[in-house]
Amino acid sequence: MTTAFEFWDYFIFVAYAILILGVGLWVSRDKKGHQKNAEDYFLASKSLPWWAIGASLIAANISAEQFIGMSGSGFAVGLAIASYEWMAALTLIIVGKYFLPIFIEKGLYTIPEFVEKRFSTNLKTILAVFWIALYVFVNLASVLYLGSLALETIMGIPMVYGVIGLALFAAAYSLYGGLSAVAWTDVIQVVFLVLGGLVTTYLALNTVSGGEGVFAGLQTVYDAVPDKFEMILDKSNPEYKNLPGIGVLVGGLWVANLYYWGFNQYIIQRTLAAKSLKESQKGILLAAVLKLIIPLIVVLPGIAAYVMVNDPEILASLGDAGLKNLPSLDQADKAYPWLLQFLPTGLKGVAFAALAAAIVSSLASMLNSTSTIFTMDIYKQYIDKNASDKKTVNVGRLSAAGALIIASIMAPLLGGIDQAFQFIQEYTGIVSPGILGVFLLGLFWKKTTNKAAIIGALVSIPIAMYFKIAPNGWSTSAMFVDVPFMDQMGYTTLLTMLVIATLSYLQNKGQDDEKGIEISSGLFKTSPLFTIGSFAVMIVLVALYAMFWN
Repeated sequence: MTTAFEFWDYFIFVAYAILILGVGLWVSRDKKGHQKNAEDYFLASKSLPWWAIGASLIAANISAEQFIGMSGSGFAVGLAIASYEWMAALTLIIVGKYFLPIFIEKGLYTIPEFVEKRFSTNLKTILAVFWIALYVFVNLASVLYLGSLALETIMGIPMVYGVIGLALFAAAYSLYGGLSAVAWTDVIQVVFLVLGGLVTTYLALNTVSGGEGVFAGLQTVYDAVPDKFEMILDKSNPEYKNLPGIGVLVGGLWVANLYYWGFNQYIIQRTLAAKSLKESQKGILLAAVLKLIIPLIVVLPGIAAYVMVNDPEILASLGDAGLKNLPSLDQADKAYPWLLQFLPTGLKGVAFAALAAAIVSSLASMLNSTSTIFTMDIYKQYIDKNASDKKTVNVGRLSAAGALIIASIMAPLLGGIDQAFQFIQEYTGIVSPGILGVFLLGLFWKKTTNKAAIIGALVSIPIAMYFKIAPNGWSTSAMFVDVPFMDQMGYTTLLTMLVIATLSYLQNKGQDDEKGIEISSGLFKTSPLFTIGSFAVMIVLVALYAMFWN
């Protein structure tokens, strides 16, 4: 067994890189006699088929924060972290049935654009600035950091060079080609992502079972650490603060998921680029089905790594290499890169290509969406309202490059955080509850006013910070002491919605707002395929939670 990269590993990885760049640049080319316009660059000419949408949603979503961060949480917590994935499947169905019909009917480019149509330009600008800051300083920076951490662990590439390399790779095709290049390369990326992830899972389980196969490995892992397969944690579990028992199913996780899948530009942008609403909904359904299997490739390897590290016989069988970059509960995010060391020659290249695919596809998606929000909601609004299509596209490219440079500077500063997936969720959770409250009431309650929504969005930040910071120095008798961050998000959302609803009612004296959205039952009709597929996903979810409840 060798832990080093050999010729075939390099060959496979380089072939993957050339394939992605080649396809990205090929689909980015301008058609003969046609100058790329804003719709081409930011919405892929509204021509994406369902299978490209579904694949692109997963490729944009699954990144280093899942492969490395969620495997790290699997190592430290266990299967309970899979709730983020499995509950996302149900959330996608809700988004496809109730949110997408409204967004597509309004012909949106960006989520802030909906805010302008429903509320005002001022609120749109506030939220646009929120999102750009979040994408650059949290999402882009953390993906670059985790990706370069993997390069450092597996290949010994220094952190700074890893950040630069990943940034340049993502920029090479996404800055030029826009969403079309991102979405079509995502179809290839998701194949690498799933196959490479399954290879790593197979290796881990086969190693744990002493070469007796995956199912024997699963049984061995379950027998060794049955507590790692509990989906609903009790208060005695040290990770309860991150995954607060039944609150995961009925509380703050809904805030995280509805915000992420329903009102997050770099996710929802793919669905806005569909040929039609039905095509978009089929893509959403495909993504929901894929979400059911994602824990197999991002959580299970982390649990298997925990068993390997804590079994002296297995660890001894790995030789000296097994002690290199050894993960621990304090450094759980080393679990996935540590496992990749032991893959056979060739398969190591495939698995590493999968990890790179996850990182680069998410970087490209975030860059494209950051540039879309900046260009359409800030530049065209305040700097050059009459910008030509050519200028708009160029500004999009420049703003994406600027965001990437800032994130690349920030990424190495994140060194030292552990369980990065939880870190990202926690800090996104300061902003997301207020945005979710504004959107839910704006979509489904016609009495919601612009003034109330602005105040609610601004007030949500100090409310979130109160739950996060203020109680920590109080006595144990104080209210809301040590509230799990997921519950913090739930409380913040409810309080924000209460503020918005109260102010709206007082302002309009119970009358509908003039910009309220007319909702009809016909708007939410779906095809038989979407309906049947949705019920199938829900049945599988019920079975999974029944099997691993505790």
